[in-house]
Amino acid sequence: MKILKDILYKVSIDAVVGSTNVSVRAMVFDSRIVKKGDAFVALRGTTVDGHDYIENAIAQGAVAIVCEVLPQKLIKNVTYIEVKDSNKALAIMASNFYGAPSENLKLVGVTGTNGKTTVASLLYQLFNKAGYKVGLLSTVKIMVDDREYKATHTTPDSITINRYLKEMNDAGVEFCFMEVSSHGIHQKRIEGLCFEGGIFTNLTHDHLDYHNTFAEYRDVKKQFFDGLSYKAFALVNVDDKNGLFMLQNTKARKFTYALKGYADYKAQILENQLGGLLLKLNDNELWTKLIGSFNAYNVLAIYATAELLGLEKVEILRLISELESVSGRFQYLISDEKITAIVDYAHTPDALKNVLETINSIRTKNEELITVIGCGGNRDKTKRPKMGNIASTLSTKVIFTSDNPRSEVPETIIEDIERGVEPQNFKKVVSITDRRQAIKTACQIANANDIILIAGKGHETYQEINGQRFDFDDFKIVKEYLKELQK
Repeated sequence: MKILKDILYKVSIDAVVGSTNVSVRAMVFDSRIVKKGDAFVALRGTTVDGHDYIENAIAQGAVAIVCEVLPQKLIKNVTYIEVKDSNKALAIMASNFYGAPSENLKLVGVTGTNGKTTVASLLYQLFNKAGYKVGLLSTVKIMVDDREYKATHTTPDSITINRYLKEMNDAGVEFCFMEVSSHGIHQKRIEGLCFEGGIFTNLTHDHLDYHNTFAEYRDVKKQFFDGLSYKAFALVNVDDKNGLFMLQNTKARKFTYALKGYADYKAQILENQLGGLLLKLNDNELWTKLIGSFNAYNVLAIYATAELLGLEKVEILRLISELESVSGRFQYLISDEKITAIVDYAHTPDALKNVLETINSIRTKNEELITVIGCGGNRDKTKRPKMGNIASTLSTKVIFTSDNPRSEVPETIIEDIERGVEPQNFKKVVSITDRRQAIKTACQIANANDIILIAGKGHETYQEINGQRFDFDDFKIVKEYLKELQK
């Protein structure tokens, strides 16, 4: 139990009705799970407004209500806190409720369109190998030292973030690496957190279903760096034109990395093959099992961050050479028939282009490159034709299929993707709505030495259709069908 007035420390308050000297059992923003003694925070969502459920929360035992507009009917013995921004208030209150856990470890946030999961996950892996207790908050999973939890969002809600950070404190975790999404920044989920550093990977076309314009998407990302303290570091990819923009108003110490331009941390690709990359990183040669130029950027970000956090250069280089690829990120297998299958999360035009260009730079061109690709339903529709154009231009054969159609008609999504295919590429393309059948077909038409890329879902182990999630794992399915071919 915590006292309400203590939880409200640093919250900007417009009005208080009732006593703040009451005990609070838990912080809650979902009225359905309110229990006696809870503080309910009314959030305005895109489809639901928590203010409509204040009475329900009180009926279930809420002793305090935090809201942007006070209800007309005020209930005796319930404390009401009026604030300008409920999302921001919730995040600050969550941090206070759990004892400001981000201040008791070194928290590093990773933001950008592509590479967030890889950079955060590999930093977790590297520091774990270095002997530290480490935490991870990522799209793929949440780690508290060696304990693993399932992740539901790229950046969880602020209560969940602080609850896990508190668990990390209790477990003696020294470093935590966290994906910071544009949704998480915009919805103030990271307010009240103390960051040791921030990393910017890149910015490309994504989430324009949520952010109205690319400029708005970019500006939201920048807010993360604007909020860093002078004690923190800001590390940005300056080969991306938005890199320096992220640094404009930050108080943090500024550092840059690049493959092409001048930067504090610089790398050159010496060899790029299916077995990995040979890089010249600043003045050192480094071999990594990671594949492709996009991973050269990720390695740079990892190396720079590890150095900024105090690890020795020689140790960092050794540890990077031992890192394994992240689940669903250029994860590949080679069958007994010598067919290579690659599963990758590439779900944006830029990510898909990077993966396909990487494969094309490695292959001999004597083999087929068969791409299986779809686009998610109820998400940014403007990227669909672009994905279709990239896939059909850079592959020798393409199968358009379902991703997570959600509540949309799968055939409609596929039609949107097909609009991007240019006439000279029509003959390369076939559409198969059922994703399992699409993967099976790719395996059946592949010959020895051919490459199959299954893009879009990566690490996900489900397919979401009409509000239901069905078991579906691209890597397991392609492995199963390639094994059948051996019989």
